[in-house]
Amino acid sequence: MKNFFKLRSHDLAIDLGTANTLIYARDRGIVLDEPSVVALETNDGVTKVRAVGSDAKLMMGKTPANIKVIRPLKDGVIADLDVAEQMINHLIHKVHSKKTGIFRRFDIVVCIPSGSTNVQLRALRDAASNAGASGIYFIEEPMAAAIGAGLAVTEPVGAMVVDIGGGTTEVAILSLQGLAYSTSGRMGGDKIDDAISSHIRRKHNLAIGESTTELVKHGIASAMSPDGEGRIMHIKGRDLVSGMPKKIAVSEAEIAQAIAEPVGQIAESVLNALEHSKPELAADIMEQGIVLTGGGALLGRIDEFISEKTGLAVTIADDPLTCVANGAGRAMEDPLLHSVLIPA
Repeated sequence: MKNFFKLRSHDLAIDLGTANTLIYARDRGIVLDEPSVVALETNDGVTKVRAVGSDAKLMMGKTPANIKVIRPLKDGVIADLDVAEQMINHLIHKVHSKKTGIFRRFDIVVCIPSGSTNVQLRALRDAASNAGASGIYFIEEPMAAAIGAGLAVTEPVGAMVVDIGGGTTEVAILSLQGLAYSTSGRMGGDKIDDAISSHIRRKHNLAIGESTTELVKHGIASAMSPDGEGRIMHIKGRDLVSGMPKKIAVSEAEIAQAIAEPVGQIAESVLNALEHSKPELAADIMEQGIVLTGGGALLGRIDEFISEKTGLAVTIADDPLTCVANGAGRAMEDPLLHSVLIPA
């Protein structure tokens, strides 16, 4: 890791998420937060990138036949290597051009799901290398999330972090800069979105797009049913019977019931981790509690739900959306944390 310690100011840490990609620049913090979305345009048999990130997401569900909007990552790993490389390359160049106006050599730390396979790691390494990185290092997402949440990962004290992302939920027990136990499950924000849109399709015969589904999730979705109907939200979509535009009302209680299965799977993964913890670590976790990070931590009352299931105190990290990126960046900057980085 000799080259890594040259402390070049343009070194980067990247949280390549299923839903959003965040980039942390050395000494500057998070400099980019964009949806992990790419719009491809095909003309005369030639396909090129039309837009990346926020610009591409605005096109979702509204494109002509020759433009396709895709997410190159699925379940926390690269599903389309070529498109992922183009997205990473575009975002990295965007970051560097803001500061220097030119492209320079840099090292990069890439966040990876715990338990990633060699094939998945090779895909990430190739994507980062083709984007111009001279040195590539990995950090496991639960470790990055714990550092970003301010947990004392260097101390001989057990800590538990649950990182609920778009494609995966990472559950880990950490101590002394290592993972005593970790698991990665394919349940997260995307599964919650699917549950909402499927429920509305089945019950109301209404087809809604991804943007509308996210509005429902952010607006009234809750891990626990409220007393009575709770909040009401009006949404628009296409009636599956008549084919015409239609507007309906959905309630907080209805949506809570719709997402009960994926939310229950998240709680089940936490319980499984606790069952596999060593007695000494279990005692520490009972005292320290559980910390939630990731976009899924913003789901209404998810902390209450997990606390009820486990009997432990559950807190949501400050700014949970950026914990992984911030943690990876701090591991890159702090020599005391370099041991958590894995050379690619």
